[in-house]
Amino acid sequence: MSLDADAIVDRRRIRRKLTFWRASALAIALLAIAGAVWLFVPGNRFSTPGAYIARVKLQGLIRGNQDRVEALGRLGRSAARAVIVHIDSPGGTTAGSEQLFDALRDLQSKKPMVVVVDGLAASGAYIAALSAEHIVAQETSLVGSIGVLFQYPNFTDVLKTIGIKVEEVKSSPLKAAPNGFEPTSPEARAAIESIVLDSYSWFKGLVKDRRKMDDSQLTQVADGRVFTGRQAIHLKLIDELGNEKTALAWLEKEKNVPANTRVRDYSLQPRFSELSFLHLAAWTFEAVGLSAVAHRIEEWGGVQAIERLNLDGLLALWHPPVSN
Repeated sequence: MSLDADAIVDRRRIRRKLTFWRASALAIALLAIAGAVWLFVPGNRFSTPGAYIARVKLQGLIRGNQDRVEALGRLGRSAARAVIVHIDSPGGTTAGSEQLFDALRDLQSKKPMVVVVDGLAASGAYIAALSAEHIVAQETSLVGSIGVLFQYPNFTDVLKTIGIKVEEVKSSPLKAAPNGFEPTSPEARAAIESIVLDSYSWFKGLVKDRRKMDDSQLTQVADGRVFTGRQAIHLKLIDELGNEKTALAWLEKEKNVPANTRVRDYSLQPRFSELSFLHLAAWTFEAVGLSAVAHRIEEWGGVQAIERLNLDGLLALWHPPVSN
């Protein structure tokens, strides 16, 4: 009798587990269907009936992103009358910023485009802003930080303190130098400095060409500082003080795009076939009214992306100093 009772208990436990996993699978399937319907039914963020102006938001750290390039390419082929790019970013990697600049320049060749600096367009983000014909910033926005940075940690003193020595065999003295486990040699420092100065020269040339500056004007703005919008307009870093309404007025005056044209958000996230689980989950929760949960999911995904950012490379990045 005892064995029969144990068998019955085991069967019930297995049945409960099966019921749980079946219900979970059904819930996931329903969420996926709801998300797919929301993505493609009229009135969602991708539905763009009639004339409209696309609003693109560039926020956070900038790094290489092929999905973003492809999304901007699709926007160039869309029915949008014009594009307003909102920027709020401290910059990022130089390669990622250059990739974004090229993608935006290609978009600008197809659509009238204006940049609005919401809070910050520094370093690599200012590279992105240079892609537009017209740059608008608020009076207290920060722009500039024209410069390039290469930084790496050096653990030499720590390793000496705890008695660890890192040994290596390499093909030449400058291979994998600097590496952070030994004092930086003058030759390694000179090699890195040549890379930084070459990229800095490229950055300055871009500013000079896009903002139509002479050497004297360029010298005033290319020492790595950031400037407020009020300062930047006199230094030719931006064209106008204002916000999105200012950008709309410029589009109407210069590009014959009526200022009352609807402005619609255009997502740079991957298309449905390329969506990650986080994207789908966030959009599904937002569709059913749980926007707070959606925001937390997207925020978590952003944090993970920042944590994966490799800082041991060439950066066009600005941040205020941290006091001890």
